[in-house]
Amino acid sequence: MAIQAGESWSYDKYKFYGLSLSGIRTGITMPDLSLAFDVAQGYPYLLHLKKYFITHGHLDHAAGIPYIISQKAMNSQEGPKFYMPGSLVEPMDKIMKLWEQIEGHTYTYEFIPVAADYVIELNPQTYVKVFPTTHRIESYGYTVFEVHKKLKKEYLGLERDEIINLRRQGIDINDIIHTPVVSFTGDTQIEFLDSRDWVRKSKILIMESTYLDDRKTIEQARQWGHIHIDEVIPRLHEIESEKIVFIHASSRYSDGEARRLLFEKIPPEYHDRIEMYPGR
Repeated sequence: MAIQAGESWSYDKYKFYGLSLSGIRTGITMPDLSLAFDVAQGYPYLLHLKKYFITHGHLDHAAGIPYIISQKAMNSQEGPKFYMPGSLVEPMDKIMKLWEQIEGHTYTYEFIPVAADYVIELNPQTYVKVFPTTHRIESYGYTVFEVHKKLKKEYLGLERDEIINLRRQGIDINDIIHTPVVSFTGDTQIEFLDSRDWVRKSKILIMESTYLDDRKTIEQARQWGHIHIDEVIPRLHEIESEKIVFIHASSRYSDGEARRLLFEKIPPEYHDRIEMYPGR
């Protein structure tokens, strides 16, 4: 599999593209929304997006930031917006200032600090909301929400003309429904599941599970701020997501081995909800 090509996966109307492998690369995009969760080393499939949501500053998730900025400048594209933990903004800005000095070029970009519950509007019907995660350094996850209008119960069954008349009177006839559709964790311990209830309710939950067998214990996973699949299995019943997509498998596993271990360990009643995102 060519790294540059990434790997596509879709569910319902939601399309994803990218790769994730622990310690090597994580960058997964939603092309239809022109956004990426993390940026790996700045592979070509990441270059033409508008918004980048960085979970934390480790190189396998964030090394591509300078390259994406430089490529956009070279192709006369609008300066990109990177949303990232607040503690990452100043160091990344220093890095970019050094690259400007090295290359003799001034770059246009925005590094926007986020915190838990921070909201970023994508369009009138879609926004991203930040949730806290637990890693060795400051880290956050991101949830894409969709906003829909639904006719209030008391107005169900009315004729079209009656609805129009109520609107003309300035009566609010709709409930506004906020639906979490995609949550992405980045690197984290299992406690992220308890941080915000909307994460467990997301239609698609993309979450790390770095270790998949007894070559590493739960305790060793936690020491490095990661999740072992043995921690996830007892909590699967709490996750309401239609799809649970595991990312960030250790590089000690081939993609095929990671998928095999996952489906051997997870009870069969959950298999139709489970996916493993490839890293190679």
